[in-house]
Amino acid sequence: MTVRLSLFLALLLAGVSAGCVNRPPNRPLGQSNEQSGYYFHRQPRPNNSDETLFLVAFSGGGTRAAALAYGVLEELRDTTFAASEGRRRLLDEIDVVSSVSGGSVTAAAFGLYGDGIFPRLERDFLKRNVQRSLVMGTANPVNWPKLASGRFGRSEIAADFYDRILFHGATIGDMGRRPGPFVIINGTDISTGARFEFTQYQFDLLCSDVDPFPVSRAVAASSAVPAALTPITINNYAGQCGFTPPAWIQRRYRPDEGRVRLRARELRSYLDATNRPFVHVVDGGVSDNLGLRAFLDGMHALQAQPELLGEMQPEKVKRVVVISANAYSFPDRTWDRRERPPGSIVVGAAAANHTLDRYSFETLELVKEQFEDWQRELKGRSEIRLYPVMINFTNFRDLAERRFFLNLPTSFVLPPTDVDKLKDAGHRLLRQNRAYRELLTDLGIALAPEPPPPAE
Repeated sequence: MTVRLSLFLALLLAGVSAGCVNRPPNRPLGQSNEQSGYYFHRQPRPNNSDETLFLVAFSGGGTRAAALAYGVLEELRDTTFAASEGRRRLLDEIDVVSSVSGGSVTAAAFGLYGDGIFPRLERDFLKRNVQRSLVMGTANPVNWPKLASGRFGRSEIAADFYDRILFHGATIGDMGRRPGPFVIINGTDISTGARFEFTQYQFDLLCSDVDPFPVSRAVAASSAVPAALTPITINNYAGQCGFTPPAWIQRRYRPDEGRVRLRARELRSYLDATNRPFVHVVDGGVSDNLGLRAFLDGMHALQAQPELLGEMQPEKVKRVVVISANAYSFPDRTWDRRERPPGSIVVGAAAANHTLDRYSFETLELVKEQFEDWQRELKGRSEIRLYPVMINFTNFRDLAERRFFLNLPTSFVLPPTDVDKLKDAGHRLLRQNRAYRELLTDLGIALAPEPPPPAE
């Protein structure tokens, strides 16, 4: 048998086997019920103190972001403090992790495996050439008939790969049944540009059950870079489960309430299954590359409907911590040293990155303003202390070290030595952050002296 004939028969068999292949549909929700499902208030956190509301956000940025997030978790694991029941770890204090793109790999693995993430993620993902495997999966002739069907995109191949190497059939419900933080894996609704999260809060609007949704598909959607990867498609069954939207989504807003009004309008759009029977989700970095918008949206919802705060038992909270691990990149460019401008593709990519970076900057500023507003409102009325811990590679004092990290590529492959440096960066950036050091002092944790900044 000739090689050409063998290839033809292989493709023919693949086509026959793929004839019924389709993306796995998300399951309809029989009846809306807040007493079950993947909600924050149902997430078991037995080793977690009620005195600290601890929020962590992992940014996008491929393996660079995933490795930085891993280093942050290692540092929190290794930091302990005295409590009435004995020594506690900061890692166990985490209440919520919000993530996008590359950061979602680490967030999802942590949500599923807890301490088991060490060293599993490093071995199975961070130091693996994931990018090559994704390219080879798309180039494999066996997958061509699936891709040609129009119902099974490149991101479904990515989801299958993530499942095979890391998640092993786990679902969002599995993550919810394991004690640990509530994990918000964020994507972007490409039709509206809105943040889309893989939680029951979001899926209630679609009358869909998020529990059986594969973690690998959620991560694939969160990291589905437009053009390079395809959207993950989700069925909308709105109107079939008796769901009543929260009051803050349906109320009318004043002109000065623009942010919460926009979010409410975005969420209301899912209630129209007639005109939106499908939702197409891409990389979460398109709507928020920091993972912080989930927290901001929550703040705005509480402002619009204060009675929601009663469900959180705020009277027990003494401190609020927000850690933002931002794998921001800013590669050196030599375009302005020559007369000839860069090509169209390069310019298009740079324009998209600049827009994203500026939006991320505004998000960070908004978070800082929100914290300042809280400080003013709480002054003299509450014992709550706020700790905004914002880290990125520009925080490094050494110019050469800063440039090294800012020039690392945004891809799903890095040399193992670079992965190790990124993990170490997560440790050191936390230790040198002023708000983080204030938190440790508050908890009675002894600190090493902060080194003086080097001469540049």
